[in-house]
Amino acid sequence: MTVKEFLHSEIEKVAFREVGETESIAKSRLLDSITMIDLAVAIEDEYKIKIPFTEITEENFDTVELIAAYLERRGIQSA
Repeated sequence: MTVKEFLHSEIEKVAFREVGETESIAKSRLLDSITMIDLAVAIEDEYKIKIPFTEITEENFDTVELIAAYLERRGIQSA
């Protein structure tokens, strides 16, 4: 499973609908602050990393593409 597939799957579990790669999670209110933390915890568990609370920002976590780019910067490869 690719990073983007994992992200889509996890977001869709809590949002109960499909999400586009560039769809704003914040503006569309797909996830609230609690479910955003749940997503970060799922990412930490899946990729065995720690995500500082201060990095769960709109700049890093607003779209599937931004989250994937953030993870790539953290050394997680997309494939």
